[in-house]
Amino acid sequence: VQLQASGGGLVQAGGSLRLSCAASGSIFSINDMGWYRQAPGKQRELVAAITNGGDTNYADSVKGRFTISRDNARNTIYLQMNSLKPEDTAVYHCKGSVVVGAPLWYEHDYWGQGTLVTVSS
Repeated sequence: VQLQASGGGLVQAGGSLRLSCAASGSIFSINDMGWYRQAPGKQRELVAAITNGGDTNYADSVKGRFTISRDNARNTIYLQMNSLKPEDTAVYHCKGSVVVGAPLWYEHDYWGQGTLVTVSS
């Protein structure tokens, strides 16, 4: 199982970016998925999460600016980031709670490799 994140880049404050994270491999289903970020010198923090039923949860710092969504048919989640601020600068990682199918049948958290978002002031 692999999670591939993409969409990061350099943007000016007030701008927008859309991140994508696609899961591939021996996937039976995916439960919760989410985006986390880690800024230099800081701990990794949850940005947004979404259940396979579409329920969402956001960090207070991004509420009203970021939107998480998912396409279950494509095993993909997205993070639409609007009104970006310099403090949003970080490496963004995606995570998925993946149920691996036959013959192994187990659930495990998999992480993507991270994509860098840089917001200039």
